[in-house]
Amino acid sequence: MHAALRGIVFGTVTLSLALTTAACGSADQADGNDSGKEKEGPLTIGLLLPENQTARYERFDKPLLEKKIKELAGKDTRILYSNAKQDANLQQQQAETMVTKKVDALIVDAVDAKSIASSVKKADDADIPVVAYDRLAEGPIKAYTSVDNPRVGKIQAESLLKELGDKADDGKIVMMNGSVTDPNAKMYKEGAHSVLDGKVKVGKEYDTKEWKPENANGNMKGALSSLGKKNIVGVYSANDGMAGGIITALKGAGFTKDNMPPVTGQDAELNAVQRILSGEQFMSVYKPYVPETSAAAEFAVALAKGEKLDDIATSTSDSSSQKEIPTKIVTPLPLTKDDIKKYVGKSGFFTAKEICTSKFKKACDEAGIK
Repeated sequence: MHAALRGIVFGTVTLSLALTTAACGSADQADGNDSGKEKEGPLTIGLLLPENQTARYERFDKPLLEKKIKELAGKDTRILYSNAKQDANLQQQQAETMVTKKVDALIVDAVDAKSIASSVKKADDADIPVVAYDRLAEGPIKAYTSVDNPRVGKIQAESLLKELGDKADDGKIVMMNGSVTDPNAKMYKEGAHSVLDGKVKVGKEYDTKEWKPENANGNMKGALSSLGKKNIVGVYSANDGMAGGIITALKGAGFTKDNMPPVTGQDAELNAVQRILSGEQFMSVYKPYVPETSAAAEFAVALAKGEKLDDIATSTSDSSSQKEIPTKIVTPLPLTKDDIKKYVGKSGFFTAKEICTSKFKKACDEAGIK
């Protein structure tokens, strides 16, 4: 039987994923580690991150996860780490290596939420609990943490509409969504459409393969050719990496920071923060990494020790293959030029020294960042 969550329940996060995997079940770990094991001695935790094109994973996610895991489980905890470099097949191999090495728990940010399901099942068969980090992978996941993904899309869309104002009626926007293999991309897209539909015309919309900036760049060039430079009033970009590719295409078409249509983003990457300060990119979405990485670490360590998750989870989530997964969701925040100063130097964000290189010193001075 599943014990009711004792923490503050904010509601069940229902995730509609058009994925087909194993038959549906419910998370065994809703009231603790079903195996009843109590680990003695140093833990070994596996960590699989999806790619290194987006700077956040190596710059923030990995070190923050490692720090919190050792803080919870002790300095002698072993952390086995691999990065899939946006290769779903490679990530499956990495997951199976973790099973072979008999880690006590595994944290996975899936490249492809559907294809990783077989590896999650192998881990579960080996009594290795899997925590889905940032993206809800399919298979017998035991816990899940992420940001409020539909809210990310809404923040981007609301910020874009506000910036466009009356100009929303003067032309069309281009929508650059993320990869179809990423369940979060679908939620960003749905959140954005819930705000934009009926309020602005979408001239072109793309699902960008593998989230790659070069693919976004090619898509944007196609949109410019199809719609015409003068008819594009804004660009919804689902993340900062793609925003960089989009802005390169816009600059190639003759736009400058003085007449650049507003371009959104997500992840608050260093290059994006600098582009926002200099006026090339309009906004990003800052996802506080500390609470998200802390939740993943807490889930993993508790599961590895055979402890209950009641005091960590604040809600439950459903995937296509698993129901009532203990969940903790983090609130995302908009990041415009006016917002940057309040985050500088905080854990999970960049320092003034990192942001304010010689190229951006003037922009930093104008924003009061020193």
